[in-house]
Amino acid sequence: MELDYPDSLKGHFLIAMPELADPNFYETVIFICEHTQAGAFGMVINRKHTFLTGKDLYEELKMTYLPSTESLMIFAGGPVHVNEIFILHGPPFGWQGCLEVTPALAMSNTLDIMQAIAMGKGPEAFIISLGCSGWGPGQLESEIKGNVWLTTPSSEEILFNISPESKWEAAMRTVGIDPMLLSGKAGHA
Repeated sequence: MELDYPDSLKGHFLIAMPELADPNFYETVIFICEHTQAGAFGMVINRKHTFLTGKDLYEELKMTYLPSTESLMIFAGGPVHVNEIFILHGPPFGWQGCLEVTPALAMSNTLDIMQAIAMGKGPEAFIISLGCSGWGPGQLESEIKGNVWLTTPSSEEILFNISPESKWEAAMRTVGIDPMLLSGKAGHA
């Protein structure tokens, strides 16, 4: 991990511009978990799986779970490592393999945190996703220069308290942009 990468977007949101037609990223918001000269990775935070729930993951992992946790929403974190679980979460941070992203947020992908969530003993705030998003050296920087993404510091309010369907618009508004003025959704004069 390169601690002094001055252009790091670690802990920031990437907000897809409306022209980004790739179905994996159209109107997505991505939380960047790591960004160094070697590349970047993050999680899409506004694409929920339409058919998977917490119960499906617990049963696949042969975990005991509380009925109150079986309907947890599962997100599609991106097109990379689509069979792996990634959990973006607030405190506590003592999980195995926990990667601190900001002083208030971390990413984990080990069984101990998943079991704690299944039993209602995990972090208070979290997003569980299958898959992540990744970029090679210089790729993300090139996409940003090409106006594919807007960037802004992340917001825990948007991460954990806004419905997935509203996160893209809410993130756009944090940078002072009315999404209706950027997209084909607005009328024509």
